[in-house]
Amino acid sequence: MESGKLSLCATPIGNLEDISLRVLRTLKEADCIAAEDTRNSIKLLNHFEIKTPMTAYHEFNKVEKARELVTRLLKGENIALITDAGTPCISDPGEELVRQAIDAGINVESLPGPAAFVTALTLSALSTRRFVFEAFLPTEKSNKKERKAILESLSTEERTIILYEAPHHLKKTLEDLRETFQENRALSLARELTKKHEEVLYFTLDEAIEKYREEEPRGEYVLVLAGASREKKLLEEQAKWETLTPEEHFEHYIKEGLNEKDALKQVAKDRGMGKRDVYKMIKG
Repeated sequence: MESGKLSLCATPIGNLEDISLRVLRTLKEADCIAAEDTRNSIKLLNHFEIKTPMTAYHEFNKVEKARELVTRLLKGENIALITDAGTPCISDPGEELVRQAIDAGINVESLPGPAAFVTALTLSALSTRRFVFEAFLPTEKSNKKERKAILESLSTEERTIILYEAPHHLKKTLEDLRETFQENRALSLARELTKKHEEVLYFTLDEAIEKYREEEPRGEYVLVLAGASREKKLLEEQAKWETLTPEEHFEHYIKEGLNEKDALKQVAKDRGMGKRDVYKMIKG
């Protein structure tokens, strides 16, 4: 028996007009729709008069339910996967089902459509050429150590940074970003994207912190931050090496196993100097 197909169907993040004709057809023709929250998704299906039966697939049953769905796919059923809003598998448990389906040799297709982080990035007025999507940071309560490690790694990230955040965690996250980055970065904050009260704010971290001292955040947020300046990072690196004498700097690389020629070359690169100048300083 030929196995069925798993279709990842992107659904609107707010405005229902953003759903594609292909997604509508797939949802109607599927044998079953796996939905993150059936109570939420029934509103979408009712709006478009889709009668396909649903089953719950979410973070708390993703492994066992994925096995069940893969069994149904192997029997020839076609299953559509949807999340509460946006594209399945983006900050979503769908990746487990996709992994199991592919391991079982099932055909998986992704029907492109809305994604909140892409929408926010295009509205951010920041660089879109290179970016990193971190989704939700761990909370201090769930994993304080991991949260700190991620923030520290992001502090030197040169690409534009995109985060998701819940309203009740936004103030703390803004403060932690400012404290860890030690820099007043440019920032855009997007909320209610594609909805009637869509709002995108453009300011710095300091301005954002000040704003939410005066008012309570509302709605789910997408934060888009400028990456670290490459020039600033180079200057900081040079400043770090300047705490050593040229001789100490040279000996540092010799102890790491570099030969004299390579150590000399690396010292010159670190300090932004010519090799001859460094040689004269070290060898006299």
